[in-house]
Amino acid sequence: MKILITGGQGFFASRFVDFYKNKYEIFAPGHKELDVTDEASVNKVIAAFVPDIIIHTAAVASTDYCNEHPDIAHKINVDGTVYLAHAAKEIDAQMVFISSEQVFNGNDEAGPYSENHRAVPDTVYGQTKLKAEKLLQEILPELWILRFTWLFGLPQRNCGMSDNIIWGTIKSILQNKPVKASKNEFRGMTYVQEVIENMEKIFKIPYGTYNIGAQNNKSRYEITAEIIKELGLEQRLPELLSEDTVKYAQKARDIRINTDKAARAGVIFSDTTAAIKKCLAEYKFYI
Repeated sequence: MKILITGGQGFFASRFVDFYKNKYEIFAPGHKELDVTDEASVNKVIAAFVPDIIIHTAAVASTDYCNEHPDIAHKINVDGTVYLAHAAKEIDAQMVFISSEQVFNGNDEAGPYSENHRAVPDTVYGQTKLKAEKLLQEILPELWILRFTWLFGLPQRNCGMSDNIIWGTIKSILQNKPVKASKNEFRGMTYVQEVIENMEKIFKIPYGTYNIGAQNNKSRYEITAEIIKELGLEQRLPELLSEDTVKYAQKARDIRINTDKAARAGVIFSDTTAAIKKCLAEYKFYI
């Protein structure tokens, strides 16, 4: 099977390539090799490689950047996605679109949210992801839309890195800086390796939209405390962790997702607390 995965140098894509490189023929172009905003370039690259599956991870994901540059966000996150979908349709390829839990960022009611729950994104990033989802469904029937939670993991040789809950906590501790975390932020946080290992199962389940990742009912503050404890630093918890009393003080951020649909299809994840323990144990990382 031939797989093309966009955003090839990114946190998820680079780990996907590393894990499956000896099993599938994978092309993971970076921006220089594939500019998703250039429709001619997209058509040329897809026609030359002729993948069976396109996994589209490339995106502008910074919430602040998207809010400050909405035109660029739309061009990359929406237009680029549409170009890939049309190119996939031309060669009868299947497509996996990586969307986000942040489509629920503006919902007033509490989560967890199912796939059928009306999404009300209040950020440009969330809005572009939701718009891309809707346009894709009009273009391509052979499509999986995966709404990822926040992925975490530790540095890995020859793989991209991004800000995440576990590595951010460790960096702060190593720099002797207390970690600030809100008690009013609730979201799933998922070990990236579990997602990667589940991708083969996802290729076999019915097309559709799926919430993908860990379920979690603990606040970001509580999860950060769990990380510090798992690092063997429980006695230093008061000095290493402080509450962020400003962030989400007026309104709690709740973007927890319900992953029952994926679980029924056999795609199962550890909850966030268990996943943190698993990640640190696999890397044998303690301070």
